[in-house]
Amino acid sequence: MALILALDTATEACSVAINDNGEVQEIYEVIPRQHSQRLLPMIDELLTKCGKCRSQIDAIAFGRGPGAFTGVRIATGVAQGLAWALGRPVVPVSTLAALAQQAYREYQVDKVLTAIDARMDEVYLGAFLVKNGLVEPVLDECVCAPELAVNKLPKGWQGEATGIGSGWIYRDRLAIPVKQDIQEAYPHAADIAVLAAPILAAGEAVSAEQALPVYLRDNVALKKSER
Repeated sequence: MALILALDTATEACSVAINDNGEVQEIYEVIPRQHSQRLLPMIDELLTKCGKCRSQIDAIAFGRGPGAFTGVRIATGVAQGLAWALGRPVVPVSTLAALAQQAYREYQVDKVLTAIDARMDEVYLGAFLVKNGLVEPVLDECVCAPELAVNKLPKGWQGEATGIGSGWIYRDRLAIPVKQDIQEAYPHAADIAVLAAPILAAGEAVSAEQALPVYLRDNVALKKSER
């Protein structure tokens, strides 16, 4: 069993969580453009609340993207810095998977379509099945125009899944029949902490140097007119 610290800053939300042998506690705030100022204080607040110190952390998990370019970089940098300082392994976790785990946690659904608004008139898309209480991907994560998302779905998923994430603001353009869509949802570090536990237990954590962000879009810094 292990004590896992999890971080996420990939969207407008900023959150930190501790998974202490299956008991998860979290601090979660929606604070656009304040992640860099709040993340470290939130970590210290949560450790104090849980009666823990940094030296007791066994691994650091973080939302490795996709999401906002700057936000993903913040979580990656802090996770790497803590891992180097403490000599601990890192568990990068998909923010799309975290959203899907949230849908299962809150609504007990077993098929989830995640979509995060990628700006530039695109969405980050993922599809997940729940097995033994944890989500597993059934589609390679991708970024695409909302109108193209329906062509990437697994067969038989139309009308069977729950949609979650900010990308569902393009509900009409996505044109994907779902049981429900939950637009006002951002990834939670609590779900990252849960998903990280079996990865760590399987010996699949990585070193700080290998803890890399995933953007899905190579030209994140370009304006639409430049692409």
